[in-house]
Amino acid sequence: MTTLRQLQVTFDCADPARVALFWSEVLGYDEEHDDSDAACVDPTGVGPRLYFQRVPEGKVVKNRLHLDVRVGTGLVGEERLAALEAECARLLELGATRVRLMLADEENESCLVMQDVEGNEFCLD
Repeated sequence: MTTLRQLQVTFDCADPARVALFWSEVLGYDEEHDDSDAACVDPTGVGPRLYFQRVPEGKVVKNRLHLDVRVGTGLVGEERLAALEAECARLLELGATRVRLMLADEENESCLVMQDVEGNEFCLD
């Protein structure tokens, strides 16, 4: 019998409270704080916990792992692009940075590459 485990995604960052606030707004999660670290928790208990820990070094290379924020699931063409652009506009107001739009091809639907408030890449998918 396989044991089911919960998943937590951990971010190294300079300002855990700031990054946790950003992601809680993006995902509609609740924030948790202590003196040095912070977390975001799905209020429904379904999604993974996001944990933000302070580290002294800054980000210097591209992420090897990134989050996909699923805002265009089931949408195609102009309808999908409109959903991606609308969410991008909302996230820019929260401090995100737009990196590039990747248009649909024969294998993949369009997605928008962005960065959070500390430069961690993620996709609007």
